[in-house]
Amino acid sequence: MSAPDGSPVGAERSIGQLFASATTEMSALVHDEIALAKAQLKQDVKRGATSGGAFSVAGAVLLFSLPMLNFALAYAIRTWSGWNLAICFLLSFAANVLLAVLLVLVGVVFAKKAKKSKGPQKVAASMKETAGVLQKAKPHPRPAPASDGVEVVARSSS
Repeated sequence: MSAPDGSPVGAERSIGQLFASATTEMSALVHDEIALAKAQLKQDVKRGATSGGAFSVAGAVLLFSLPMLNFALAYAIRTWSGWNLAICFLLSFAANVLLAVLLVLVGVVFAKKAKKSKGPQKVAASMKETAGVLQKAKPHPRPAPASDGVEVVARSSS
């Protein structure tokens, strides 16, 4: 088994090797965080596009189908029921409005899902947490060498 830089685990590594390893791992972490943010943002954009599409379809259905559908439906209702033609036209218009309302509700549901999504905020919080941990990290204390190159050892009186 070996460390990320290729040296065997448990072997003494220089400060430069440790720093290079830490830099490589930090770079990989930042790249992974960015990739996660992109993926979550892409999902939010897709939901927003679906919502906009549903609103557009609702408007198109209401606008373009009303004249033709109203005439066809009104005459069909009159044929089946024998009611006054004006009442039949009102019923066909009500059916079109009901369809448009259902499509608007679908659009609202997708818009709420897109608005609720906290993908990028979660990634930003995770990156801040990582930076906070790294700022609080302290190096392992090492004994200071004496001026003549011999280590100073503290003696306690017994």
